[in-house]
Amino acid sequence: MPITRRTFTSAAAVASSTVLLPRFARAADFNYKYANNLPLSHPVNVRAKVAMDKIREETSGRVSIEIFPNSQLGSDSDVLSQVRSGGVDFFTLAGALLATLVPVAAIDGVPFVFKDYAAVWKAVDGNLGKLIRSEIAKVNLVAMDKQWDNGFHQITTKSTEINSPKDMKGLKIRTGASALQVQMCTALGASPTSISFNELYTALQTGVVDAQLNALVIVKNAKLYEVQKHCALTNHMWSGFWFLANKKSWEKMPENIRAIVASNLNAAAVAERADIESSNRSLEAELSTLGMKFARPDPAPFRAQLAQAGFYRDWKAKFGASAWEALEASVGNLA
Repeated sequence: MPITRRTFTSAAAVASSTVLLPRFARAADFNYKYANNLPLSHPVNVRAKVAMDKIREETSGRVSIEIFPNSQLGSDSDVLSQVRSGGVDFFTLAGALLATLVPVAAIDGVPFVFKDYAAVWKAVDGNLGKLIRSEIAKVNLVAMDKQWDNGFHQITTKSTEINSPKDMKGLKIRTGASALQVQMCTALGASPTSISFNELYTALQTGVVDAQLNALVIVKNAKLYEVQKHCALTNHMWSGFWFLANKKSWEKMPENIRAIVASNLNAAAVAERADIESSNRSLEAELSTLGMKFARPDPAPFRAQLAQAGFYRDWKAKFGASAWEALEASVGNLA
């Protein structure tokens, strides 16, 4: 067919429209699932979405990772099994829960050891984090270099203001299933009771327990301020999320693609950390307007009582000398 002005213009338009298509309009080579137990509005999912979009763009559409929030793919234990078998490709899980499979993963929750976020990041971004990742690798999972933040935990109470360990004596307090939490409360003289989270509000309302342990974001979102009037900013425990990958799914990707995925996930973790720290400051002010009264007890007497009760000695034996040494390198001697 002879080339005329009309056919040339038509061909150019088609070529132009083809060029303008995004590079990742192609079908992805790696379609992956990322699951977690958090609402879509949580900073983890907000930052993960940014990372997933960048990964798709920077890999020219070769990698597509879909987010499944709110435990859509099952409970934490269910999804942990799925990420090990390959039914799920990526999963974020708190160290205390991962400890059912990798016991040393709970070490970042040892109470009254991190005075602030600087101490946390020194440990988990340093030798302690490296040691935990090496243990995670032994169960055929790959952990990203940067942990995501789940926040510092505080103590809230119905009527008792907590300013020192003596205020904990006899306090009926709800804990999760964490052995660290239960033994900490016992060593401080409290009476711990393990209650599922979905029953916590009612348990506090009816007096089954008088106190509980959680981060401020949980106190706000679960409306615990309606049944708890005091909050001691003890920062007694920190918890973070490990961003885990199924080993086979991870190794299916070429090395240069893995580097793009890891870089974006780690950058998102650092951004999420800043989000959580900022929200904690605003949450204290917000909860104050809702009627909560805040105290800032000195953590030193709490830590001293735990040491005197043999708490740190016992957990050193459980976690092992090398892990404990890595922890103490960041926070100082705990004996």
